[in-house]
Amino acid sequence: MKNLFLFFSLVLAWQLSGQEAPALKEFNQERQALTRTGMLVLGGWAISNMSVSGLSLATGSFDQRPAVRSFHQMNLGWNAVNLAIASFGYFGSQTDPSSLSLAESLQAQESIQRTLLFNAGLDLAYMAGGAYLLERAKTSQKPARDRGFGRAVILNGAFLFVFDAILFWLHHRRSDSLYEWLPQIQAGAQQVGLVWRW
Repeated sequence: MKNLFLFFSLVLAWQLSGQEAPALKEFNQERQALTRTGMLVLGGWAISNMSVSGLSLATGSFDQRPAVRSFHQMNLGWNAVNLAIASFGYFGSQTDPSSLSLAESLQAQESIQRTLLFNAGLDLAYMAGGAYLLERAKTSQKPARDRGFGRAVILNGAFLFVFDAILFWLHHRRSDSLYEWLPQIQAGAQQVGLVWRW
């Protein structure tokens, strides 16, 4: 009886894997393409900000507006980091996802969603830090610097929060189709069973 059960389990697994493979490969390729597009958006934001701030620092006279100079300094540095993250994320997502199993696909999907949620939390912390700098500028010995830095941190934190929230939503919305392939697990007091529905 055990051998018969094993035989039917193997045949069922073979049939299901043959039906899932093209859809799973497509799902993984779409996740990778979405991630790469996100990194291009982040890189574009970083390059445009670095260009504006770099040009402003190179050509502007900030004698009367030191807070503006501080804003551009922080914006330039912040977006240099954004560009490095976008480059790492883009080139790190070049691996071929077609060989991922269902379990590995689930793990990759959960990982990207957890990372984006964590980043969104950091973005809120960045904005709070920027607000703190603006408040500190009222009593600081360098109020212009703190105001400029605070505004730059709030601007970039707000962009990153919107960016991470949208990217999370796009990834999460797609994940429903991945979970449709999972078996329903039924557990009782003394047994656990898998039920395949088709």
